[in-house]
Amino acid sequence: MKNKNLYILILCFIILLLLIILYLNFSDNKNKVCFSEKCFDVEIASTQEELSKGLMFRESLDENSGMLFIFQEERAYNFWMKNTLISLDIIWINSNKEVIFIEHNAQPCQEENCESFTPNETGKYVLELNAGTAEKIDLEIGDEVEFKIKNN
Repeated sequence: MKNKNLYILILCFIILLLLIILYLNFSDNKNKVCFSEKCFDVEIASTQEELSKGLMFRESLDENSGMLFIFQEERAYNFWMKNTLISLDIIWINSNKEVIFIEHNAQPCQEENCESFTPNETGKYVLELNAGTAEKIDLEIGDEVEFKIKNN
């Protein structure tokens, strides 16, 4: 009888553990941008203030993180690195969720006049990731992008 109770207790513990693991896997409230099998946790910039500030004054960005800028209309949005402290890959994405332009390794700028980067096509989204990430994941023009954006 003692052994039977021990087995039931162990079984209940295993079931509880599995339920916790399932809950943690399916309760991910993070926004994600995915290229094929590689996903990045992203902060969303969609208000005028967020779009203007972006990643300015940040001293670091987690390895698999970034910022997704979501604009109201599709245009050739100009980006610069003014007051940005970390090097970035800047990726423009059109409304069909295809990569249209990549600026690799954009360098920080603390000067008054900073270089700006503009795609030669119109886009609706811009993704900023740590410099070198686009090359690391073999990102190319025309690659498809998937967004997993949670409603706030």
